[in-house]
Amino acid sequence: MRALRILRRSIRDSFKSIFRNFSLSMASIICITITLILVALSMFLSYNVNQITTSLEQELTIVVYLDKDVTSENKKEIENDLKTMENVEEYKIKSKDEWKAEMGKENETLEHALKYFEENPLLDSIIVKVKNVNDLKETAEKLRKYDFVQSAEYGEGMVESIISVFDVISIGTFGIVIALIVVTFFLISNTIKLTIFSRKTQIEIKRLVGASNAAIKIPFVFEGFILGIFGSIIPILLSIYGYTILYNETGGYIYTKIITLVKPFPFVLVVSLVLLVIGSFVGMIGSWLSVRKHLKI
Repeated sequence: MRALRILRRSIRDSFKSIFRNFSLSMASIICITITLILVALSMFLSYNVNQITTSLEQELTIVVYLDKDVTSENKKEIENDLKTMENVEEYKIKSKDEWKAEMGKENETLEHALKYFEENPLLDSIIVKVKNVNDLKETAEKLRKYDFVQSAEYGEGMVESIISVFDVISIGTFGIVIALIVVTFFLISNTIKLTIFSRKTQIEIKRLVGASNAAIKIPFVFEGFILGIFGSIIPILLSIYGYTILYNETGGYIYTKIITLVKPFPFVLVVSLVLLVIGSFVGMIGSWLSVRKHLKI
C-alpha cells in the first residue's frame, strides 16, 4: 500500500511539475518531437530502401540458352539437376516458339523480321531464379559446364556492381537510423538535464526535509516518461497519417512499379510503437541520470 501511495503521489507531482515549469517542459517536448520526427523519417527511408533493393534483387535471373540441337533427354537432365541445386529457388523452361511469340508482341518490327526466317532462329532456354544473388555468378558457372548449354547470361559485371551498391545502401541507411537514435538520446537527455538543473533548489529543499533519494528521483523519472510520451504524439500522428497519405497518393510506387513502397499497415504501427518506446524510455533514462549524476543525489 505504501508503495502504491508513493507511486500515485509521484505521478501527481510529475504532472504538477510539468505545468509549473511549463516553458521548460515545452522545450523538452519540442526537442523530443523534432528528433523523433527525424528518427521516423530515417526509419521509413531505411525500410523502404531495403524493400526496394530486395525486390530488385529478386528480379535478377539467369537465362540459360540451350544448343539448337538439344534433346528432350538433355532438358530432363538439366531440369533434374536444377531441382537439387541449393541456390535455385525456381526455374521456367521457355521454348524458342514462346520467345518468338513474346518478342513479336513487344515489337512489331521484330515480328515482321522473324517471319522472313523459314526456321525459328531463336533458342530454347531456361530462366533460373536464385535464392541468394551473391551466389549468382557461381550458379551461372555451374550451368555453363553442360555440353548442351550454349550460354548462361545474367548481366555479368553490371549485376555485381548493382549488388554492391545495394549492400552499401542497406548498411548506410541502417547506420543512419542507429546514429539518429543515439543523437536523439543525447539531445533529449541534455534538454531534460537543463530542465532538472533549473530546479536544483527544489531538490535541495526536499533533501533538507528528509526526503529519500528514491522519493526525489521517482517524480522526475515519471516526469521524463510523461514528457517523452507527449513528445512522441506528433511524430506518431505524422507517421500514421503522413505515410498513409503518401502511399495512397503515389499508388504505392515511385516513378515505376518496380520501386514499390511498403504497405502502410502494419508498418506504420510498428514505427509508431518504436517512436513511443524511444520517447518514453529516453525521457525516463535522461531524467534518472540527470538527478543521479548531475545533481549528486
